[in-house]
Amino acid sequence: MSTGAANKPKSQQGRDTHVAKVIGVTVAAAVGGFLFGFDSSVVNGAVDSIGDHFELNHFMKGFSVAIALLGCALGAWFAGRLADIWGRKKVMLLGSALFTVSSIGTGLAFSVPDLLFWRVIGGLGIGIASVIAPAYIAEIAPATYRGALGSLQQLAITMGIFVALLSDALLADSAGSANNDLWFGIEAWRWMFIVGVVPALVYGVCALTIPESPRYLVGTNLDEEAARILTEVTGEADPLARVKEIRLTLKRESTVSIKDIRGPSFGLHPLVWVGIWIAVLQQFVGINAIFYYSTTLWQSVGFSESQSFKTSVITALINVVMTFGAILFVDRIGRRKLLLIGSVGMFFGLVMACIAFTQQIGSGDDITLPDEWGVVALIGANLFVVAFAATWGPVMWVMLGEMFPNRIRGVALGICTAVNWLANFTISLLFPELNDVLGLAWIYGFFAFCAFISWFYVHYKVPETKGMELEDMDSLGEVEAVLKEHGKL
Repeated sequence: MSTGAANKPKSQQGRDTHVAKVIGVTVAAAVGGFLFGFDSSVVNGAVDSIGDHFELNHFMKGFSVAIALLGCALGAWFAGRLADIWGRKKVMLLGSALFTVSSIGTGLAFSVPDLLFWRVIGGLGIGIASVIAPAYIAEIAPATYRGALGSLQQLAITMGIFVALLSDALLADSAGSANNDLWFGIEAWRWMFIVGVVPALVYGVCALTIPESPRYLVGTNLDEEAARILTEVTGEADPLARVKEIRLTLKRESTVSIKDIRGPSFGLHPLVWVGIWIAVLQQFVGINAIFYYSTTLWQSVGFSESQSFKTSVITALINVVMTFGAILFVDRIGRRKLLLIGSVGMFFGLVMACIAFTQQIGSGDDITLPDEWGVVALIGANLFVVAFAATWGPVMWVMLGEMFPNRIRGVALGICTAVNWLANFTISLLFPELNDVLGLAWIYGFFAFCAFISWFYVHYKVPETKGMELEDMDSLGEVEAVLKEHGKL
């Protein structure tokens, strides 16, 4: 009997094999995104228990959440440099090791300084993963599939968020409360961190199984190995010619530093500013106020602890499902159009939540929402998550991985990712205190304003990068030409 595969022409079978290999390698690299998402949200279920256990005020509670993001920013800043020196795989292993020890240390923390130290160590590992995964995927993936494959990074992030919130809910439910003892006399909130060892070790194993980036191999004069990987993994028809192209771009990258991205716009090249501002706006729409504090948020407006955990898990599941939309359409519709669509959806969802929170009844810790307004708040928050997950969540990482010319990609990507983490830090640090002082209506009004601004910024400043090979963007002059062609410079 013949099978469908046997009836296919050999050339088609070969293409299918290479597509499968590229997807497999991308999925393995994107496990770093899973760690990113897991770490981002595992604290969600533990933050109130941390505050109670260590007797933290609102500011210190926010700081205990946000301090990990300073480690993320630092890890992101140095990740590109380390990857150029050690190779992508070794830096992935470093990220795995840092997150492993951090998960154990945070779960067993005995004092506030101890807790903060391990949160920073974990942040370093996540910051490394947040840079290396999109950069590696952009370097290994053919232009035809790069947008969809790059979006797998965000899918992994959303899955990490979902698994973290689900595990938080299951652990809290098993113990009766996050504050109660679970196994071996250890509280449930501590186990929420300790289980992070599992994905951290999986990431390390995956890093050992994937091939090294061809661009790194060419940079270390391993041209034959780079050509072999290009042939076996991506199916490159003329790998030696591609190696020559990569080498030409690498020559321009030698001794690259901050001074190489200087330009006329407040000291930086306009394209770097584009990356910085989309990184800031992605965080200032408030996505992580939901994924770090959603359990606390829903409890603050009258939901029970169990209801709050379940609502957070449902929101995280919506986040995962909608990310598939970005994977399906990012290479068809284009990066820029998806960002514009997302800005509109986020704005309307945030406005709904803002209006609902103006109807709060009570003050201090005794706050509720009337039933009908609780429904409006839930719909608005989840509409926002739908719009973000299908657009800004994945597309920003796709663009940061591909929008810069090869000569400055490592430095520019490191800067933009570090800025993204610092913006995340700002929102995460201030949210509990501002919630106490101003209330949720003002906070979500600010998020809605940032979503409104994001539409205009993308419309007037952000170029389309769909379908462009990385080697086509081999000089700042060519990128400027692309921007001018689209009227963005």
